[in-house]
Amino acid sequence: MKLLPPLLCLAAALGLGHALHAAPGANCGCSCCQDRPKGEACCCNEPAKAEPAAAVKRYPLKGVITSVLPERSALMVKHEEIPGFMRAMTMMFKVDAATLKSAKKGDAITGTMSRRGDDWILEDVRPAKAK
Repeated sequence: MKLLPPLLCLAAALGLGHALHAAPGANCGCSCCQDRPKGEACCCNEPAKAEPAAAVKRYPLKGVITSVLPERSALMVKHEEIPGFMRAMTMMFKVDAATLKSAKKGDAITGTMSRRGDDWILEDVRPAKAK
């Protein structure tokens, strides 16, 4: 075990030191966890928390429905450019059941788009106001 101290130094330099000291769900005794009750998991070994809803970036969208895809709970929408974020294009958006039920091919809409994992989501879908 002569390699252990150099490996721990390397791990500490890489910011991995705490993870090497404690098994998953165990408290490694690091300074950030020293005040936790005995037996409580170390913060260095807790699973990453999901991104808070407020951290999800949302963008206003204006476009026309080109297809309704009930089997995918989605709409294909040809949307205008979203300045500073995305050029105009046609893409698929997941939508809620009520939106899916009321959507019709050719409808001009507005909404709020966001990205969650691998899915593009369209919320607050409403008929676009006539100019």
